[in-house]
Amino acid sequence: MKNIEKIDTRDFEQRIEYKFRNKTLLETALTHSSYCRDNSIPMERCNERMEFLGDAFLDAIVGEEMYKRLPEKPEGILTKRRAAAVCGDALVVVGEEIGIGKYMRLGLGEKKNGGRSKHSIVGDATEALIGAIYLDGGYDEAKRFVLREFGELIDEAAHGELGRDYKSEIQVKLQAGGKCPEIKYVEAGESGPDHDKTFRMELYCNGVVIGSGIGKNKKQAEQEAARDALERGLKHVL
Repeated sequence: MKNIEKIDTRDFEQRIEYKFRNKTLLETALTHSSYCRDNSIPMERCNERMEFLGDAFLDAIVGEEMYKRLPEKPEGILTKRRAAAVCGDALVVVGEEIGIGKYMRLGLGEKKNGGRSKHSIVGDATEALIGAIYLDGGYDEAKRFVLREFGELIDEAAHGELGRDYKSEIQVKLQAGGKCPEIKYVEAGESGPDHDKTFRMELYCNGVVIGSGIGKNKKQAEQEAARDALERGLKHVL
């Protein structure tokens, strides 16, 4: 077994507004399986088990919020809105906001291939962090972290704004009455390294640009372009 890499997490603890009593729990949450494989460390010392635990408590905390905030909504709506607030994209948003990738222990291959910014690694580590906070400080501390860091996403999801299919919405509006038969998304550019590209897409209606958006993949950028068009209003088109 090789020497285990030490992580200085003092500024990270300040950012997440939680100081661990048991630092080993935090170190485990920040340890990717590739690091264990590279260093012949038992796999139970990576963050996969904590990810499982964090996923369960994230669901419970957000589910409770939806239940309290939406007393008139049926089970199906509560399920959909909770799912929007705890999905992979939401985890990545929070993980990037707290800068969790910077502190990850990764295998050499993952380091070289931009693992610190990979969405799967960032999202999984964010779930593991929730599990670690629960194990160290209990349910109330985990809940405090989730409501603070996921608060804006929870608000959007509760109002039905998160996870909307803007492309479908704009298509229905534009094609009503056959006024805009030609709807097309066109790539307008990309930037960033291969492992962390950002795409820009433009939405055309009958050859005229009516919206634009950026995203980490073309599908996300198309959704943002559709949302941009909806937010601008369509009086100049319809």
